[in-house]
Amino acid sequence: MDNSMSRREALGMGTTLAAGFSLFPSIISSNALRRNAREFNVMDYGAEGDGTTLDTEAIQQAIDKASDAGGGARVLLPGGHSYLTGTIELKSNIDFHLADDAELLISTNREDYKTGAAITSRDIRNLRLSGTGNIEGQAKEFMTHYEEENQYWSPKDWRPRLFQLYTCKGLEAVDFSFGNSPLWGFHMVGCEDVGIDSLTIRNDLEVPNSDGINPDHCRNVEIKNCDIVAGDDNIVVKATRQDREYGPSANIHVYDCVLQSQSAAIKIGTETTSDIHDILFERCIIKDSNRGFGIQSRDEGEVYNITFRDIEFTVEQVPDIWWGLGEGISFTSFPRTLQSEVGGIRDIKLSNIKGMTENSIRINGSPESRIQNISLDNVDIRMNKRTEHSGGRYDNRPTEVYQGIEVHDNPGYSIQYADNISLNNCSIEWGENRAKYYTHALESEHVSGLKMTGFEGEAAHPDLYDSIVIY
Repeated sequence: MDNSMSRREALGMGTTLAAGFSLFPSIISSNALRRNAREFNVMDYGAEGDGTTLDTEAIQQAIDKASDAGGGARVLLPGGHSYLTGTIELKSNIDFHLADDAELLISTNREDYKTGAAITSRDIRNLRLSGTGNIEGQAKEFMTHYEEENQYWSPKDWRPRLFQLYTCKGLEAVDFSFGNSPLWGFHMVGCEDVGIDSLTIRNDLEVPNSDGINPDHCRNVEIKNCDIVAGDDNIVVKATRQDREYGPSANIHVYDCVLQSQSAAIKIGTETTSDIHDILFERCIIKDSNRGFGIQSRDEGEVYNITFRDIEFTVEQVPDIWWGLGEGISFTSFPRTLQSEVGGIRDIKLSNIKGMTENSIRINGSPESRIQNISLDNVDIRMNKRTEHSGGRYDNRPTEVYQGIEVHDNPGYSIQYADNISLNNCSIEWGENRAKYYTHALESEHVSGLKMTGFEGEAAHPDLYDSIVIY
């Protein structure tokens, strides 16, 4: 399997991803400056590091002094300590460093927060987050009770995000870990020139909305070598509605990650208020997630030029309170409300995809938004009912226009309201537990320009159903 990308291909993706060429010149230059940078130890500014004394003020003073010094000055949180903090604001030209086994412990007291997040920034340049320490979010302290039947912790009225970084240009996050985020984990809004490498994220699989990494209206982003467990989406590219214009999400490369989620491991959407384009996901392994990867278009922005390649997944269904019903691949485009516009999904490429799913491989547009120009090459699926959760349904959430959870038989490949769909050397194999609602190998409805070459697969129950049905 050839995973290489030529410079011409990289430029075609709209981003400089060719080998040996850095996306992040500002980060590289700040690395050079840090060789002679000053160090600002939070203990010198009064931090106790005992896990009970609030160290917010001491940490903030060290950040402010380091930023004034500039040149990539290091804010040092020494190992062997746990630093309790509320909201801290990161500044330009610093390296925020969790040394050794240092722990940054998130306060559970709402009065310790100036914003809705523990770690914030706005309109800064050249920020580095580094070290081998951990950020502990104490998620269960922000929950009311556990719902056994839903595998779900019910949240209190207020809970913070771990990171909310606005308009940072030149952002690098490497090596450290965080876990038990009460809400979204690493949320970036309007950031540019971002490099994220080798983060370990261990959010609780049963805490809702505990996303891993959220590039939101971000451009020129590279996410690699990350190991993420999260109750909600692991890596999700968004364009949320904001009070100012932050531009599209574009030129994003995600690769060599290992992912596990109670929702979707890899996702685009559901918030698509601006365009999302030129995104490449490759060489990722998805383990025991509710959804493998997908695109959910629900707002006015267009989603286009997206590539998924060299991905392996295993998915299994979880209780309905979580979005998704055990789909390996799910692309849907529906209006969010009766009043809202919906853009669309087009020019999507899938190649060298292999996985086990409980539900259909789904490409589902709508009369309001047909999906266009999708190619699937070497997509090999094994479909088997692995859990006892009720099947024979599709999950259309979130939408007020169509039924949220729709009763529907599950063919291997399901294509609706779409144009110019090609399947080359794709297959469907049924497992030993063929549910009664498993039907055709492929079913298409309201589709134009469907092309199949080398498609392999029979109906789940050949005595009842044809292999391929086109309506």
